[in-house]
Amino acid sequence: MTWTSTADLFGDGAADDGSAANGRLWRTVIIGEQEHRIDLHMIRPYMRVVTHGGYYGEGLSAIIVFAACFLPDSSSPDYHYLMEHLFLYVISSLELLVAEDYMIVYLNGATPRRRMPGISWLKKCYQMIDRRLRKNLKSLIIVHPSWFIRTVLAISRPFISVKFINKIRYVHSLEELEQLIPMEHVQIPDCVLQYEEERLKARRESARPQPELVLPRSEEKPEAAPAEHRSAPVTEDQETSMS
Repeated sequence: MTWTSTADLFGDGAADDGSAANGRLWRTVIIGEQEHRIDLHMIRPYMRVVTHGGYYGEGLSAIIVFAACFLPDSSSPDYHYLMEHLFLYVISSLELLVAEDYMIVYLNGATPRRRMPGISWLKKCYQMIDRRLRKNLKSLIIVHPSWFIRTVLAISRPFISVKFINKIRYVHSLEELEQLIPMEHVQIPDCVLQYEEERLKARRESARPQPELVLPRSEEKPEAAPAEHRSAPVTEDQETSMS
């Protein structure tokens, strides 16, 4: 059983007619019975956002890996144009990669907030995925979930079906992910591996027992004498007899 890495999905990236328009490379795709053109020249630096991670279980159940750290920075002057064409690229990639059931592994770790997709982009992706892809999606695994991505998904509930919400699963480490799916063909970006290592290091340090604080002897308080050795207060009668 073989598969194609996402970088090779559209061959050498040439335009359909074998030429480039305006110095750029284009690809025409059909999504939802409508024709769209993708500016491959502009999105080439971001194509690693979606890759094929092999298969799980029996048959052709594909693992689709979405690495959010490869999304463009929202401060980019062409951000909306990039996201529009990257959106078409992601949807058309699913059409090519998915034959039967599939799962999406969303790598959220090491992604600064300025690179995370907005609600409108996620909503558009969800609405343009055809019924076959929605039905065949068996699980959406979010690795290293942040407060922000949880909030985005919570706000997105009004336009996402309950069935889809129930397919979402949060995974807090790559070790936990490895217990769910085969990892030999899953491409984990270096920044995500580093993020995982930093989290593990911080967890080990927090679990390490702290040394007890021992005060210097000069600062130790003298122990109180036992009750039987304490001198009783001198009464007035005792003072009289002593004098």
